[in-house]
Amino acid sequence: MLEEVESWLATRSWSVTDRPLHRILAAKRATNQSVSVVLPALNEEETVGDIVAVIRHDLMHQVPLVDEIVVVDSGSTDRTSEVAAAAGARVVHRDAILPRIPAVPGKGEVLWRSLLVTTGDIVCFIDADLKEFSSDFVSGIVGPLLTDPDVDLVKGMYDRPLSGAAGQGGRVTELMARPLLNMHWPQLAGFVQPLGGEYAARRSLLEQLPFPVGYGVELGMLVDALHLVGLDALAQVDVGVRKHRHQDGQALGRMAAAIYRTAQLRLARGHMIRPALTQFERSADGFEPRTYSVDTEERPPMAEITEYATRKVA
Repeated sequence: MLEEVESWLATRSWSVTDRPLHRILAAKRATNQSVSVVLPALNEEETVGDIVAVIRHDLMHQVPLVDEIVVVDSGSTDRTSEVAAAAGARVVHRDAILPRIPAVPGKGEVLWRSLLVTTGDIVCFIDADLKEFSSDFVSGIVGPLLTDPDVDLVKGMYDRPLSGAAGQGGRVTELMARPLLNMHWPQLAGFVQPLGGEYAARRSLLEQLPFPVGYGVELGMLVDALHLVGLDALAQVDVGVRKHRHQDGQALGRMAAAIYRTAQLRLARGHMIRPALTQFERSADGFEPRTYSVDTEERPPMAEITEYATRKVA
C-alpha cells in the first residue's frame, strides 16, 4: 500500500462515534449548510418507507440535521412511490426531471437527475433496499462534510453479511472494483466499500462530475473526484453493518461489466469493441445464451446543463 494511502487511512478514515450528533448540529448551525437526502428507488416498497420514516424521525423531528428527503422513482411497478410519500418523502419520478433529455434506465441516471430537484449544499445518497436501517448511515457520512471544510466526499464503510456470514457481501467489489482500483488508481486502495451506495458530497463537487448512467456511477465518481479535488478531500466513515437484498450471480456479472466499462473509459477514453455481455442460463434444451448491453452512456457534469444553471441563478 502506498505511504500516501496509509497516511490517508490514519487521517481520513473515521467511525460514526468520532462525531457526536451535537457536534454535527453545531457545525451545521455555524456554517448554515443545508442537507438533502436522496433515495434512488426501483420497486422497493418493502424497505423504502421504513428508511424514510427513520430519517424523518431521527434527523428531522428529533434534531434538525436533514432539510429534505427526496425519493426519485425510476419506474417502479409496485407501490414504491405511495409508500415513500406516506412515510413523508417528496417523491419525484425520474422521467419528470429534465424531460428535454430522454431518460435511460440506470442508477447513475437517477442520481444525476436528482441534483435538479434537490437544494441542499450537501447531498447524501442512500440506497432504498436497506433493511434494519439506522440513521447513523446519514449522520455518519454527512458529519465530516459539516465539520471539516477540506472534505468534499464521504463514503460509508460497513460489514456486508451474506446468508448470515460476516464480510461475504460485496462480491463485485472484491472481484472487480478492488482489483481495478489497486492496479490503476492505487490512491483509492484504502476505500473499504468503493461501490457502496451510501455516500455524501458537496453539491459544488457533484455538479462538476460526469455521471455514468448505470452501476458504474460509484466507481466513476470516486475516480473523477480523486482527479478533481485530490485524495485528501475524500474520506470514509464506519457506520456498522449494511443489510440489503442481494443480487444473483448473473445480475452481479452485468454490474461488473458496467463497472469495467466505466474504468476503461477513464483509463483510455476509448471505445469497447463490443459493449455487450453474454451470459448463459440452463433450459430444457441445454444452456441458452442471453446477451445484455453494457451501460456505456454518461451524463455530463450538471453544471453544464442549461436548466440547472438557470435554476441556480433564479
